[in-house]
Amino acid sequence: MNHLEFLNLVQPFKDKLFRLARRLLVSTEEAEDVTQEILLRLWAKKENLNQYKSLEAFAMTMTKNYCLDQLKSKRASHLKIEKADYVAHPTQLSNQFETNDSLNWIEKIMKQLPEPQKLVIQLRDIEQYDFDKIAEMLDMNETTVRVTLSRARKTIREKMLKTHEYGIK
Repeated sequence: MNHLEFLNLVQPFKDKLFRLARRLLVSTEEAEDVTQEILLRLWAKKENLNQYKSLEAFAMTMTKNYCLDQLKSKRASHLKIEKADYVAHPTQLSNQFETNDSLNWIEKIMKQLPEPQKLVIQLRDIEQYDFDKIAEMLDMNETTVRVTLSRARKTIREKMLKTHEYGIK
C-alpha cells in the first residue's frame, strides 16, 4: 500500500479520531498528538489493514484506548467532555442564550457521568455511529450499548428537568 492509498483509506474518519481524542483529553494539542500517533500506528500496520472488518471502528478503538492510557498516566489530570461543535443559525438573541445555557448544563452533567456512558453518548449522539460499531469499538454487546445510552440520556434528562424546574414549584 502506498502513501496515497493509505490517505484515501483513513481520510473519511481521521477527523472523528481527532474529535474523540479532544473530547477525552480536553487539550486540542494533545488530541492532535494522539491523532498523529494513531495514524502512524495505522501506517505501521498498513499491509495488514485489510484484515479488519471495519478499519474505522478499529481506529476509533485504538484512539479511545490510547487516550484512556494517557489519562491513566496522569499526563492529563481530569476528563472533560466539551460541547459538540454547535453552529447556531441566525435566531433571536434570547434563543441563542437559552441554547448556550442548555449546552453548558449538559456539559456539566456529562462530566459527572460514568466513563462508559460518556463514551457511548459521544459515539452515538455526537459522532452518529451505529450501535453495532459502538459495540465493536467498546468491546460490549449491542444490548449493553443501548442500555448504557438509555441510562446516560435518562440521567441527563432528569438533571436538566431538575435544573429547569428549580424555583418554579
